[in-house]
Amino acid sequence: MEPVISLGNGTAELGGHPVLRGVDLTVHPGEVVALLGANGSGKSTTVRAVVGQVPLTGGELRLFGTPVREFRDWQRIGYVPQRSTAAGGVPATVREIVAAGRLARRGLRPLRRADRAAVDRALAVVGLADRGREPVGSLSGGQHQRALIARALTTEPDLLVMDEPLAGVDLASQQVLADTLDRLAGEGTAVLVVLHELGPLAPLIDRAVILSGGRVERTADRPEQLPDAHPCHPADAVEPSARPQLQPGIL
Repeated sequence: MEPVISLGNGTAELGGHPVLRGVDLTVHPGEVVALLGANGSGKSTTVRAVVGQVPLTGGELRLFGTPVREFRDWQRIGYVPQRSTAAGGVPATVREIVAAGRLARRGLRPLRRADRAAVDRALAVVGLADRGREPVGSLSGGQHQRALIARALTTEPDLLVMDEPLAGVDLASQQVLADTLDRLAGEGTAVLVVLHELGPLAPLIDRAVILSGGRVERTADRPEQLPDAHPCHPADAVEPSARPQLQPGIL
């Protein structure tokens, strides 16, 4: 099958400093691929390059077989950023935050029946169907992360990209995420996820790509080869001042 993500010899810089130094990455439909590595290894920069936040300075990136510079179907990609600031302080209900994910498909038009149904399905999948009318600020850390995942799922993506979805999340929410990814992968959705530790996701990982110094150190494609954990810290994230605007449709 044609890869959903095909990155060859990808290089990128932030603030004039090399961050990616020739990364190769391929993800196929229905495959769950984890990016692991130490602080500063380039994990977050890699996923942000995939969703159009960080421009490549070299190499080639294809999404669904199309060169990234020509790619326009961003609604096919659901993106879950690190939890730190997303939706923080916003006076909105959980349902309103999740419904924002439909912007990729409907633009600024009012929600239609299909949009409302997609929001209902996404809330149900992450176990928040009964919390839709509550303020998003009332959610626990794990529930907040699940709301962000639901927001990404409303686009009904063919590719789901997540940056440290388990960080600071309780075990119950981790298991909900594992169950969700298991179902999505079974339906053919490709998943690329940055992880601090494998946790409940370990049985779902088809392949782990371990980065070091902006390069692929090794790839583990059998369960017994997967490392238990790799340190991942906020310093690995892109500084806001160096962060280009998100491509239209990526939420």
